[in-house]
Amino acid sequence: QVQLVESGGGLVQAGGSLRLSCVASDQSFSNYAMGWFRQAPGKEREFVAAIGWSGYSTHYSDSVQGRFTISRDNAKNTVYLQMNSLEPEDTAVYYCGKDRLSRRFTIGQGLTVRNSYDYWGQGTQVTVSS
Repeated sequence: QVQLVESGGGLVQAGGSLRLSCVASDQSFSNYAMGWFRQAPGKEREFVAAIGWSGYSTHYSDSVQGRFTISRDNAKNTVYLQMNSLEPEDTAVYYCGKDRLSRRFTIGQGLTVRNSYDYWGQGTQVTVSS
């Protein structure tokens, strides 16, 4: 059983920044791509960003491209989401997920769907005020 624990959410004004963290309990963390999704009230969970197992490959949704940066520290079993230039539309609960495939060769569209992930964290609330 893998546990993912997110942190770093909070209330911020539009234009501000937050950095989310997700710590994994799995010691084989470095073998799996990771992703961030978000869910706003009344909406379905949507893809935000993904990063390959080595950290060299990343993929973003169009809505956050250029504002958010995903990164990872395999020595700390942690994946991060740096969020800059936040907008009220970014308000949501943010979840990290673990890829169900080990050492996925390429990331991209394959990691934009929820079914590609087998474990999720409990989520962290991000609220952006206008």
